[in-house]
Amino acid sequence: MTSHDINPRTPASGGEVWTEERIRALGAITDLPTAGRVFGLGRALSYDLARTGDFPVPVLRVGARYKVPVAGILTALGLSPTSGDLTLGGMRSVDHQDEISSIDPPYTGGDRKKEP
Repeated sequence: MTSHDINPRTPASGGEVWTEERIRALGAITDLPTAGRVFGLGRALSYDLARTGDFPVPVLRVGARYKVPVAGILTALGLSPTSGDLTLGGMRSVDHQDEISSIDPPYTGGDRKKEP
């Protein structure tokens, strides 16, 4: 096999390469097998660790499924979970009240008479 036969994204060990960009691209939440692969764990071991509460990051049980917040994965890997948007659409929410400004000061009560 020549060097150009090897996929540059796959290390010689045969495992996947998980870059920060690729992990962030998972969105806000991912499934357990994917989270396990980020940590180099197989599917069966990932489920065993989740069942016993020993998975490397917090795991959410949603019905019969396990979901893993990507922010937890980033934190466990020493990466900042807030340096990028983890939502799928990448759109900002209207809930950012600290960014809302008004030209007029807020109504403070009192009488509604205007001063001459």
